[in-house]
Formats: sequence, structure tokens, C-alpha cells
Amino acid sequence: MPLLKFRILYLLVLLSIISSHSQVKSIGLPEIRNYKRTDYKGGTQNWNIDQDKNGNLYFANNKGLYQFDGSLWHKYTLPNHSVIRAVKTGDSGEIFVGGYNEFGYFKSNLKGKLVYHSIAKLLNKNIFNTIDIVWKIHLNNDEVIFQSFNNVFVFKNNTLKVLKPATRFQFSFKVGNRIFFQDISKGLLEYKNGAFSALPGSSILNNTEVWGIFQMSNNNLLVTSIDKGGFIFDGIKMSPWNTEANNFIKKNSCLGGVAMKNNYIVLNSVLNGFIVCDKTGRIIQHINRKKGLQNNTVLTSFIDSNKNLWLGLDNGIAFINENSPISYFGVSYELSTVYASVVYKGNLYVATNEGVFYHPWNYPFKEGPFTLVEGTTGQAWNVQVFDDQLICAHNRGALSIVGNKSNKILDNVGYWSFKKIPNQTNFMIGSNYSGFSLFEKKTDGWQLVNKIEGFSKSVGDFEIDNENIWVKKDNLIYQLVFDDNLKKFKSIKTHQNLSNTDKGISSIQTLRNKVYFQTNNHFYKYSKNSFGFFEDKAMTALFKKIPKTNTIYEDSIGNIWYVTKESLCVLMKNKNDDYTNIVSPFIYLTQDLPYNNLSINTLNPENIFIGLTEGLAHYNSKISNDFYTKPKAFIRSFSFAGDTIFSGNGESKKGKYKIPYKLNNIKFTFSSPSYENSNNVKFSYLLKGFDEDWSNWSPASLKEYTNLKEGDYIMKIKAKNSYKIQSDETFVPFTISPPWYRHFLAYIIYIIALITILYYIRKQIQSKIRKNKYYETIEQRRLYLEKESRIRQEQFDLEKEIERLKNEKLKIQLLSKDKELVTNSLQVAKKNKILNGIIHKLKDINVETFDESSKFQFTKLNKSIAKEVNADHSWKNLEKHIKNVHFDFLKRLKEKYPTISPRELDLSTYLLMNMSTKEIAEIMNISSGGVELARYRLRKKLELNKKENLTGFLMSI
Repeated sequence: MPLLKFRILYLLVLLSIISSHSQVKSIGLPEIRNYKRTDYKGGTQNWNIDQDKNGNLYFANNKGLYQFDGSLWHKYTLPNHSVIRAVKTGDSGEIFVGGYNEFGYFKSNLKGKLVYHSIAKLLNKNIFNTIDIVWKIHLNNDEVIFQSFNNVFVFKNNTLKVLKPATRFQFSFKVGNRIFFQDISKGLLEYKNGAFSALPGSSILNNTEVWGIFQMSNNNLLVTSIDKGGFIFDGIKMSPWNTEANNFIKKNSCLGGVAMKNNYIVLNSVLNGFIVCDKTGRIIQHINRKKGLQNNTVLTSFIDSNKNLWLGLDNGIAFINENSPISYFGVSYELSTVYASVVYKGNLYVATNEGVFYHPWNYPFKEGPFTLVEGTTGQAWNVQVFDDQLICAHNRGALSIVGNKSNKILDNVGYWSFKKIPNQTNFMIGSNYSGFSLFEKKTDGWQLVNKIEGFSKSVGDFEIDNENIWVKKDNLIYQLVFDDNLKKFKSIKTHQNLSNTDKGISSIQTLRNKVYFQTNNHFYKYSKNSFGFFEDKAMTALFKKIPKTNTIYEDSIGNIWYVTKESLCVLMKNKNDDYTNIVSPFIYLTQDLPYNNLSINTLNPENIFIGLTEGLAHYNSKISNDFYTKPKAFIRSFSFAGDTIFSGNGESKKGKYKIPYKLNNIKFTFSSPSYENSNNVKFSYLLKGFDEDWSNWSPASLKEYTNLKEGDYIMKIKAKNSYKIQSDETFVPFTISPPWYRHFLAYIIYIIALITILYYIRKQIQSKIRKNKYYETIEQRRLYLEKESRIRQEQFDLEKEIERLKNEKLKIQLLSKDKELVTNSLQVAKKNKILNGIIHKLKDINVETFDESSKFQFTKLNKSIAKEVNADHSWKNLEKHIKNVHFDFLKRLKEKYPTISPRELDLSTYLLMNMSTKEIAEIMNISSGGVELARYRLRKKLELNKKENLTGFLMSI
């Protein structure tokens, strides 16, 4: 057993040493991103790839030249619309291309648009009526070499020189500063100073096609052919390259390749993708269609400025992130969601939602799918090693695994995880779906002892110290204390807050062999003396500048992993026990982490496994992170009204552009040639003169402004790549011209017009003032006459009013006199009545008894009284007076009601005079009842209802 451990440790150390220096990972697969024809809307085959100094990539495609800036694809075609087989970027911004019967270069014009310039037109068409296909382009000092099968065209100082083959050229290659050509009858030729010299011993290649030449050690060359494999040329002879890599290219037909990272070679194949091998011919990596490549035929390969690999495929384009310290075991390894992993007895075991799987863990790492451990099908939450026994926490129980199968079920309850009890190494605690159970190590392995009573909640993860089990559940901390025989919990306490200032509890974790409680990145420990929590200032200070987290885990070598909203991160422990915060490599892993189930398995710094929702990630912390360089930001285009001022490959000259006001709708597109996780590249922009502040970071690579006012503007743009590194600002100044009506000359015209208008207005005002004075005099005269007339009218009206008032006063006086007259008449009537009564009483007196003298006196008195009564004409005078006074009233009443009788006219007059019923009765010599009856008849004749007042009605006539 010790010997086995030593061998495993030796292999791991050896693997670590080799992998840390190789920079090409042989464990797992790098990130593979496929671009289909529908993505770039081009043809199938991509024959050549190159990159300009600004990071833009160019692909020689069957349908033309395709440029990729990390965000958008742009197509450029030759004048004859032929295929493009070769592309090469120059130092001055030229993109040299070769196709069928055409070759030349694209270069940005003054507006930045890539414009094609033909070099082939320099040829004498009478001699070179057919150029054939240009397959290769090489830059050699101040020369540009275009190679077809029939000719080599050397372009220098705007002149073209043609070199002929001995028989027929095949392909050509530049290795360092040397350029080699294959002639089908002369073997390999080296081009020097405008001439060819044959390489000795290379005629062995005459019956095959050479697709690649690579620099090896000791100035040797590796020459790869399509069907005879590889050969080593030592300067004298060709020798077969008897290696593992050579067997691969013989079997799968080699299509050349590219040197990578000084020590490695990428070899393309027709049938089986590509391999990465070292210069000894050992295969480090093999990627084909089964492992994620969309096509098995690799026509060309290219290493970009960030040391990543691009492939031109027979159908599509592929990006291989070879420079990342992270690789993956995914679908091609037949893994699903991984919750835990562990290396045990030469195998890498992983717990997944489909069961426990294993793969041999040795060096070199042999590719192939993981194998299901027999008897573990179903949800496996954890897999751990305790005292040389592999234990699986499974949905169906606690399982013991030996080799490739589960040999024993320790308990049938679903389990989450296990932990040993401190200071009692023969016991361990398992958390399950109904609480906790106790296990004891026996001679034949771990065995279930008993369920620990007192706590029955399902617990996913927990921490344990000498006396307590700590569980975070339902926003509370449960503090569980064992009894002496570990059969039950003698005490269960809950804690809701860690302090008065830090509310809630975010996580519990064991760090540096101590249990810590954390909230708001403040770390606390438990004091059994005070039965409370106290803050650990040192640990809190470690997380002071870190975003808030609720998931923290310390791995086996002391690194502290944590998860924020944006990323998985690690505080990598250094030799002096301080930490380095590493964020960048894991940014795009965060969305793939299993929810609330962080799985980190650290074997050593070179071998760290991270569980994902779709497999397992392998991280080598020793691989340099120098490739996380500052990105570049470009204003890809600056367009208005169908015209593009600033575009192309970033080679246009920046000036201050002047735009007419009528074209003040401006559109900008941005780019940042960052290809690792390019979907996470974000931009922020600021239009100085319009925006007050930088925009929020967004993946949108287009911004449009409408109806900009005239003035000076500067469009600024910056990019941020997936590693949160920001670029420098890029800017374009421009000016919106004012509209013609707000131009400087227009303002001068406005001023002159204004002065003229003011002068005209002044004259008009003066004329109007004169007219106004004249009209004012006339108006004043008119107003004076009107006023005088009005005064006269008012005086006349006043006189009439006085006369009216006098008449009213006379009427009032007359009515008063009438009233007095009536009163007097009534008094006379009463007097006459009394006198008539006296007369009647005198008649009753027997005068015969009187003497003559008395009788004479009696008779004289009686006649005197009768004369007085007969001589009184007051009633007739009264009636006559009343009729005279109320003549108009009686006339109107008679006209309105012709049927009214004289008696009723008299009654109406008496009522108009507001005489009482008694007075009317006396005047009319009728009873009071007769008056009422007469009133009734009068109302009926006047057609009055019961509610209308008779007197008031008469007064209204």
C-alpha cells in the first residue's frame, strides 16, 4: 500500500512538473467555439487565416475574404468574384490576397473602407492570360511573394517579377526567415536572393504533396506530407519521423499545421480533426468531431496574438482556447452535472445526477469517456475517501465503492455528505434526508452505528468542531451538542444573528481548521465561554475588498474559494501564508456552477477540479495568466445618411469630420478583437458635447444618435473583455455644421434685415404717431360732442324723472285724498244712517199729545233732519270722483274683460283702493256676505285660480 501511494504521488508530481511547463493541457478539452457558415454567411472551405496588428482576423474563403472583429463579420470580394485561397496581412495595413487569376491587396482608403488594389494587372496579359490559383503568400523583407502551381510572383517596389518552376510548384512555406518551395520533380527548394536552390535528399518527396514544414531543434526541419507522414531533414538527408504523431498523420492524411508556443506543433488532418504534439512526436491533445469540432477536415490552422488556435475547416471555422488554464470534461466524456470529485486508487471518481463515474487517473492522461460505477445509478450527491475507503452519499443511501462497483450499502436513507468527528477518528457523521447518523470504523470498514436522535431536518452541508455540529437551515444557525455516547443531541440551540450590527447569517465554513460564521463578509467565531460570537478581524480584513458572497470553501492546500454574483474566484495561498485574489480565469464558469453546491477538488496547484452543470472543469493554476492583456477598442464605423466615414481595419487616418446639419443622424459601431469568451465583451461610450457621463457597460456594439444640434463632438468608446480588463479610450472628433439659417453669414443677413426692419418700423411708428395725433384730435372732438349730447340727454331724462316722480307723488296724494274722501263719505253715510234712524223713531212719536207749540217745533225738527239727509249728495260725488281718478284703470280693465259689469267695475276700484270688506259693504250698501259673493264672481270673471291674489292682480293691470 505505501508503495502504491508513492507511485501515485510520483505520477502526480511528474504530471505537475510537465504540465506546468508545457502550457498545452493534455487533461480535458479546451474551450471549443464553432462558427458555422450561417454565422459568417460565407462558403464552405476556409483555406488560410491571418491577423492584422489591430487584432482583426481574416479568412480566405471560397466566397471571398472574411474579416472578423470579435463582434461582426465583413465580406470582401475580388473583382472577378473568385475563390480566395491565401491571405497575409502587411505591416502597413495591407491585406494581401490570392485567388483564381487574381492577386493583390485590400487597403483602407481615406474614409477607412477596405478597397482592393490589383497587383495581377501589372502582368502582361498576352503572356499570362491564365494565372491559375494563388495558394500561398509570403512576406520576405520588402518582397511580397505570391505562389501558384505554375509561377511565383515577386512584388517589390511596385514592380512584379515572375519565377518559373523546374516542373511544377506544389506549395511553399516560410519557416523563420527561410522560404521553401516544393517542386514535383526537384523536391524542396529554398528561395534566396531571388533564386532557388535544391535541398539535398528531398527528392524522396517528389511523389507526394508536402503540406507543412516546421522548425525543430538543432536546426532540423520537420516536413509533413499528405500521405507519407513526416520526415526529419537534418540538412543532408530526409529521415522518417517515427513517432506517435507520425502514425496519426499517416493514418488520417496530414494537411499541414502550425507551430505553437515554441515547443508544440498543431497537425491538421483530413479524416480526424487535429492533434497537438510536442517536438518529440508525443501527442498532447487530439480534438475531432466527437470532441466538439464541427468538422473533421482541418484545411488550415493559425495561432492568433493571444496564442489561441483558429482552424479553417472544410465546412466552417473553429476557435480553440488553447491559452486558458481551464479545460473541460463534458458531453464527449459522457458526464452530466457534477456535484463532487475525488482521486482514489488510480481513478478519478465523480458524483453526478446520473450516478458515480470514474476514469483512470494517470500520466499521460488517456482520453476516453468516463465509466459508470456499477450499482450507483441515480442521484449521487458526494463521493469521499475516509481511511482508504470510498464512500458515496447517494439518493439511495450511503454506499461503499470498490473499483468499478458499489459493493456495500451502509444505510438505506438518502445522504448528502460525511465528516469525521474531531479527536474521535474512528467515528464519522453523515448528514441525510432525516438528520444525522453515526458511523464507526470496524475491521471490515465503516459501518452504521445508529441514527442520532433529536434532530430530523434534512441537512445538505454542515460543519463540526470538538463539541458542536453547526447547521445553517431556514435562515437560522442550529447548534447541536452531542451527548456522551453520541446517540442523541442533548442540546439544540438556534441563532438568528451574529451580532447587533450584522443581521442574518450568510454562510458557515471551516477555514484554517476553525469554524467561521459569515455575513456581509464579516467573519465570526463562537466562544463557548460567553456562549456568543465574536468577530475575527484578520479574516474580515482578508475579505474587505471582495464583493459579498454566501459560498466559501477552503480546499486541501489552503486556497479559499468563493462565489459572487459575477464569478467564481479564489484566494490562492502563497508560500508566505498570504493570499492572491484570482478572478479572471473563472468568470465564464459561474453560470455553469450547480446551484448552491460548489465542488472543488484540489489535488495540487496543477490539478484542481471544479464541478459544473455539464461536466467537470480542470484548472492548472501554474499556467501563466499573462495572456489576460488589455483589450483594444475600435470605432468600427461612423455612418450617416448612407455614407460611412470611418470603418475598415482601423488603418484610416483620424481627422475632425464635418457633417452637414441635414445629415445629423449619426450611427457608430464598435469592435474589440477579444476572442476568449467574446460574448462577454462589453462596451461603454460617451459622446462629449451630448452625453453627461459614460454609458452603462453593454454588449451592444452599435449606438445611434438622432437630430444632433450643431457643434463640436467627440465620440469616445472603451471596451471591457470577459476578464473585466478595460481598454484605453478610442475617440473620433466631428462637427455638425449649423443649418443654413443658423450659419454665420445667415446671422449677418439677419442683423442687416433686423436693422432694416427696425428702421422701417421706426418710420412707420412716426407716421402712425402723426396720424394718431390727428385722429386723436378728431376723436377727442367726437367724444366731447358725445359727452355734451349725453349730458343733455341725461338732463332731459332727469327732468322727465322729476316730472314722473311729481306725478307719482300727486297720485299718492290723490290716493290719499281719495282715502280721506272715502273715509269722510263713510262718516257722512253713518251720520245719514243715524239721522234716518232718528227720523224713523220720530215717526213713532205721537205728536197729538203735544201742544201746538211743541208740535210745531217737532214738525220743524223732523223736516230739518229730513232736509239734511236729502240734501247730502256725498255718495254720488264720491262715485264720480273715484271714477274720474281711476278712469285709466277702469278703461284697461274694461278693455281686457269686456263682460265685466259696472257694479263689478266699482268693486274692482274699491279693491284697488285697498278698502276693507266692511267699507265696501257700506259704500255699496250690501252686506259683508254680499261683498264676498261679489268678490267670488269677480275672480271667476277674471279667471283667477284660488292661489292668485285678487287685489294684487288688479294692481298689476
